[in-house]
Amino acid sequence: MKNFKVTGKLKTYLEWPLALTILWAAMVIILFVREGMTAGIIGLVFTGIYFFVVLAQYLRSSGKLLNEMIAFATQYGQVQKKLIKELNLPYALLDESGNFLWMNDKFVELSGKDRFYHRSITSLFEEVTDEHLPTETEARSLSIERDGRLYRTEMTRVYVDELLDDESFLKAEAKDYLISVALFDETELRHLTKEKDDNQVVCGILSIDNYDEALEGVEDVRRSLLLALVERKINKYFSEVDCIIRKQSHDKFFLLMRKKSLMDCEEHRFPILDEVKTVNIGNEMSLTLSMGIGYGADTYLANAESARAAMELALGRGGDQVVVRDGFRTRFFGGNTESAEKMTRVKARVKAHALQEIIDGKSRVVVMGHKIADIDAVGAAIGIYIAARAAGKPAYILAEDVNDSVRPVIQGFRDDPEYQHDMFIDEKRAKEITGPDTVLVVVDTNKTGYVACPELLQLTNSIVVFDHHRQGDDRIPNPSLSYLEPNASSACEMVAEVLQYFSEDLKLKSQEADAMYAGIVLDTNNFITRTGVRTFEAAAYLRRMGADITRVRKMFRDDLADCKAKAQAVASAEIFEEIYAISVCPSAGLHSPTVVSAQAANELLSVIGIKATFVMTDYNDQIYISARAIDEVNVQLIMERLGGGGHLNIAGAQLGDCTIDEAKQVLKDTIIQMKQEGDIA
Repeated sequence: MKNFKVTGKLKTYLEWPLALTILWAAMVIILFVREGMTAGIIGLVFTGIYFFVVLAQYLRSSGKLLNEMIAFATQYGQVQKKLIKELNLPYALLDESGNFLWMNDKFVELSGKDRFYHRSITSLFEEVTDEHLPTETEARSLSIERDGRLYRTEMTRVYVDELLDDESFLKAEAKDYLISVALFDETELRHLTKEKDDNQVVCGILSIDNYDEALEGVEDVRRSLLLALVERKINKYFSEVDCIIRKQSHDKFFLLMRKKSLMDCEEHRFPILDEVKTVNIGNEMSLTLSMGIGYGADTYLANAESARAAMELALGRGGDQVVVRDGFRTRFFGGNTESAEKMTRVKARVKAHALQEIIDGKSRVVVMGHKIADIDAVGAAIGIYIAARAAGKPAYILAEDVNDSVRPVIQGFRDDPEYQHDMFIDEKRAKEITGPDTVLVVVDTNKTGYVACPELLQLTNSIVVFDHHRQGDDRIPNPSLSYLEPNASSACEMVAEVLQYFSEDLKLKSQEADAMYAGIVLDTNNFITRTGVRTFEAAAYLRRMGADITRVRKMFRDDLADCKAKAQAVASAEIFEEIYAISVCPSAGLHSPTVVSAQAANELLSVIGIKATFVMTDYNDQIYISARAIDEVNVQLIMERLGGGGHLNIAGAQLGDCTIDEAKQVLKDTIIQMKQEGDIA
């Protein structure tokens, strides 16, 4: 007992009665002075009695109090130990190596081991390895599963020296520590969280893409039956996945479902897209569906707006697909068939008038295409230049980063005195003249990452987009006018259609018509791929305006180095998965290796049994991939996985920070993965 002393506030509490003796002594002195000797002696006697009584009580009580405090502390420690031992929470202590030292009753029950189990925690929970043990500065938390229950494991270092206030009996090193392990059962919490997530409200819009076109070839008495069969399939499919669907118009439906139902649809890749195509009662054209689905926003209104934006994206990509928007993420399903060409020219006329109004309201026009612009982008830009000239507005074409095969065409315009000397400008000049009073027209691309100068998009709020590629997630935001036709063969075809309705007095010169005609020839591979009635009508219009086939053919003549490189790419092609041809086109000594690789990809399509071709070339520190197919493989979906895009049978992508061999392996892995997921056959 002599090793323990009362200190602190408790000592002060016990000693304060003794301190009052000072007041008694002061009273005695006053009595001697004021009342005389007798009164002073009486006060002194009582003061002495008080002092000795308090002193005796202090000496006698301090020992008893100390004993009672030690007894209480001992009982308190036993209570703590009992509470932790019987705590309804699995709790254990490990040594520095992760071996068990002690576990409470609940941990014993959970683990099925006895209290003398001293093996590693990994032997009980495989998820917990040495890498998961806590460090000096960081506690660790991870999820484990045991007997169908989910637990959150919290592990923390507990240093021994911090637990020992008095080291007279036990000396611990500062670095000695134990590891405390607590398991929190989160099974119900996870279940409720998942249930809440599964029950998120999902909004959707469904549209029959080719409603009018499909009904044109159907007898009147069968039209109602055709529509009834399609609606029956739609209603049956969505009722089976617990979805509410309501018809809004003859070809539009509104969907409302849970997120769990959407996940089920995504897992099976929306089979309704293919089921609708099987409906045939004599109709020459199969009906196709497009869906836009949105969820993950804070309000129902925001989800509905997200669904509308997804629907626009699905239609902009050619239809016959589902676009799902989850916040800022976008997922695509379907889109494996080519969109049907619409014979009406109403849209072209409406876009022409809208373009004219936009140009009339601004002071100047700046036109740009995609990076390393080809003749389709430059030809379309020249067409917009012609429209601006007809409207009496100065126009400029950004043509700094262009394909080498296009430079002779540009030089031909520069050498002609009838054209302004600054018809073609560089990026620096484009930034100087682009402002709020400028119309920026983007041709042959709709992606912000692919335009020749992305900074121009921020310098004006009047942007016009003309493109024939399917839309992706990186589309140009908020254009004043967007004319996207995935079923068009080329940007030059679209611009040629618009020019016919732009102004009655608009006339093209032969040099201008040649450039636009060459754009159509390039993107259709000499009118072999992606050609429709409107393609030939646009070509006929350009021929009437003076386009000469012989001059255009001379534009596409290759030099000897290009021919050798193309032949080498064809000769070194590797057959992958029996139907894919993958090859590499050398870029050394070539002016336009990307063009040569595209030509080689077209050549490889002539090989029997090949359904898709991929030709790579190393150019400007990037790997350019040209992908081509006829009709059985959607190369656009494959290129989208690699960050590119295009059309069902003509697409491309660019890969950075990798070698040719690495890019080839990435392509192969992507094809295998997409085959396993069912995105390609």
